[in-house]
Amino acid sequence: MNRNDEALKAFVGIKRTNDMLDRIVKQDMKNYGLNVTEFAVMELLYHKGEQPIQKVKDRILIASSSTTYVIDQLVKKGYVIRRQNPKDKRVIYAVLTEKGYELMCKIFPLHAKTIEKIFSSLNDEELTVLRTALKKMSAYSTE
Repeated sequence: MNRNDEALKAFVGIKRTNDMLDRIVKQDMKNYGLNVTEFAVMELLYHKGEQPIQKVKDRILIASSSTTYVIDQLVKKGYVIRRQNPKDKRVIYAVLTEKGYELMCKIFPLHAKTIEKIFSSLNDEELTVLRTALKKMSAYSTE
């Protein structure tokens, strides 16, 4: 085995797979009237509860200005509200509204099924190996 060639082929495979996953997830979210970033914010709030906006930015890995824009869009749609921390006025929380929570209760199981279907070509062991390998790789640091 030529490790250099295999690493390059694996890289190309990961990139192609990521592009395919992006296309599927974007279409899935479009079906629900959301974009991927809006869904990521709502999914975080749905599973973790209200979050300081700074934490939302850190968790979904987007720029601060983009976070503000995405939350503004979700507020306009009635899915999220902002709530000021009464103990520290500088901290603003993003909170899922009842309408947002109801939407997530409806669409998250459907989204999870879509994701499960994507991985249906892998058996349970292969899926675990893939997840473990990706986790190991994501811990890599160039520092």
